[in-house]
Amino acid sequence: MPHGSVSTIIPAPASAVFALLHDYERRLEWDTLLSAAYLTNGHAAAGLGATSVCVGRGMLGRIAMSTVYVAFDPPRLAAVKLIGNPPWFASWAASIRHEDLDTAPSADSPRSRITYTWTFAARPRALAPLAEPVMQWIFERETRLRLAALARQFVAGGANQLAAPRAKC
Repeated sequence: MPHGSVSTIIPAPASAVFALLHDYERRLEWDTLLSAAYLTNGHAAAGLGATSVCVGRGMLGRIAMSTVYVAFDPPRLAAVKLIGNPPWFASWAASIRHEDLDTAPSADSPRSRITYTWTFAARPRALAPLAEPVMQWIFERETRLRLAALARQFVAGGANQLAAPRAKC
């Protein structure tokens, strides 16, 4: 089963990165992979047992993937697994770990590391030996782009990203 991991440094504390990453009202402000992202089944916020739908951009076939949070430990860890049967995926799961880093002498520049780890299996199974290497390459590339965009969001937004999440209407 293909698996991989991408890690990057974000110029913000882990708590702020965790909060922005799991704020579905703000997800499309930074997420380069998605055309839609929302919570389902009456969930108002991400958390253990919450379900969500993320829809890829046009280039990636606008595939919708429904997931359920199987771990949620702010600001350190969140993990999701696939529910339903989207095209091309027999299974898929991911975890996102956050850790604060020792900062330079200036407390004004907190940093954290985010590590996104995934595993998946392609379908139909007969095509998996051909499809999985391509899917793995695409997923790793897109994950690197997404995490770089998340880091840029904190650079561009500065202290605005560190504020408490905005109230939900």
